[in-house]
Amino acid sequence: MKILITGDLVVSKNYDATKLIDQEVISLFRSSDYNVVNLEAPITTSQSKINKTGPHLKSNGSGTKDVLSGLKIDLATLANNHILDYDEQGVKETLSFCKDNHISTVGAGTNKLDAAKTHYIDTPRGKIGIVNIAENEWASATELTAGANGMNLIDDVHSIQETKKKCDFVFVIVHGGHEYYNLPSPRMQKQYRFYIDNGADLVIGHHTHCISGMEVYNNKEIYYSLGNFLFTKPSEFKDWYTGIILQVEISEQKEIQTKPIFVTQSKEDFSLSIIKDPEHDEIHDRFIEYSNIIRIETSLNKSWENYIHEKQIQYEYYWSPLSFIKNKYLKSALSKIGFNKKQTQKGRTLFLNLLRCEAHADLSKEVLKNNLSK
Repeated sequence: MKILITGDLVVSKNYDATKLIDQEVISLFRSSDYNVVNLEAPITTSQSKINKTGPHLKSNGSGTKDVLSGLKIDLATLANNHILDYDEQGVKETLSFCKDNHISTVGAGTNKLDAAKTHYIDTPRGKIGIVNIAENEWASATELTAGANGMNLIDDVHSIQETKKKCDFVFVIVHGGHEYYNLPSPRMQKQYRFYIDNGADLVIGHHTHCISGMEVYNNKEIYYSLGNFLFTKPSEFKDWYTGIILQVEISEQKEIQTKPIFVTQSKEDFSLSIIKDPEHDEIHDRFIEYSNIIRIETSLNKSWENYIHEKQIQYEYYWSPLSFIKNKYLKSALSKIGFNKKQTQKGRTLFLNLLRCEAHADLSKEVLKNNLSK
């Protein structure tokens, strides 16, 4: 039993899969028993954009259909941070698109209960349950509104435990992490390991637009990021164009074996192919390097500290009053007199407490959400 699982797929324009996807990739998918992609952006006619930070993404219907059919995709994971970019209509039309094209979905729905449903696959080697989760960045469903299955550790664990009672295998696919950072945070590692502790047989991540490494924890594997699979928007970031197809094989003895297959997109036309030597050696060596860092606690913590230092100024700006001023002339004038650095220790202490204390964080999120909805 062979299953292929990929990272982010966004086909934002017409795309001829038969010409732009290498035959070796097509053959790989067509010889697989079951194929899964993360459909990162809605397929919709909606023009209603939600209020959010960051870009609004939309998939091209015909181009996406050509890729999904060409690669014989069986399941689209929809728990990601862009599925709600074009409001509930975008979510519902994407679900309809997949249904009309005989592609199953998991990780999004018309409400939280619907979005959180496990997808089950009956195979000759046993029953597989796929739990799909996304960090809570703009797209999460509520009890009454459509969206993604937003991350909640308690709900996640209950879902994994209940799925394990019904299945031989539980695969947890998580959309989360820090964009353009090739490693998990210590919190992510602890959480993904906890998923294993509670019944997951394999944990797979994506969202960061770059590959990460993997580790074996309690005899189960965690892949922290598969990177982009096919993303037809240009980027200055080199790793944008490299990804992993994860090949998962289940033996007759019900043992799971995985193999990362590295793929690359062309910067010119987004043609997709499997990486071959000698380039394969470089990306493979980086994958091993990331994996070695992940397995050593001190190395992972040191890398995380370096990343915090790299992002320090950027995040200080996010929390400064300047980030809320729209007038560029006023912003420039205040910046020149050091207004950005005038934030008091008392102010920083307050911000930290509002974030770190669970009770204050609960209330802060609801107040901000209510203000945005006015």
